[in-house]
Amino acid sequence: TYQEYSRVATRLGQPASMVVGDLLRRNGNNAVRIGRVSGSLTDHYNPSNETLNLSEGVYGSASVAALGIAAHEAGQAMQKQEGYTPLRLRTAIVPVVNICSSLSTPLFFLGLIMSWPPLTTIGIILFAASTVFALVTLPVEFNASNRAVNMLTDGGYITHEEEHGVRKVLNAAALTYVAAAVTSLLSLLRLVLIANRRRD
Repeated sequence: TYQEYSRVATRLGQPASMVVGDLLRRNGNNAVRIGRVSGSLTDHYNPSNETLNLSEGVYGSASVAALGIAAHEAGQAMQKQEGYTPLRLRTAIVPVVNICSSLSTPLFFLGLIMSWPPLTTIGIILFAASTVFALVTLPVEFNASNRAVNMLTDGGYITHEEEHGVRKVLNAAALTYVAAAVTSLLSLLRLVLIANRRRD
């Protein structure tokens, strides 16, 4: 979907980096610094240092896909400015999730090897933190996409036809987060089933 709409130029013809800066200023957000990051689809907003980084294929592009992706990141910046609760929660648990993720699998399998159920239980609980993170991410991403479409249409940056393309790109991106959440839930269930079988 990204490849398809990265070849469709917007009527406005302005690069995504310029549009996203204008979107933020129009919405009263002057704190965010906009930069460029290497890679493809590596676009991200960092709420801890108020930076919005656009990938090489998005930064200078005036395509429907580029504007959609850039506006999505602007949507997250607006979440930060407005104190959007799911974003605040996700940001707060990131350090904990990083620690839990690195320890969960080793502790779980160590518990299996040592036949010590409390250790496998600890591993499962730690892994559950990443599942919680994946679930908390869903409202953040969907809300940012809705904000993106609204900001682009309200500001007259895209036509009605281009809005359809933006929605397709953002919906496709959102499905990757849904897939990640489902995968995490299934992995958590798998660990629980393995632990239960070993106890039996």
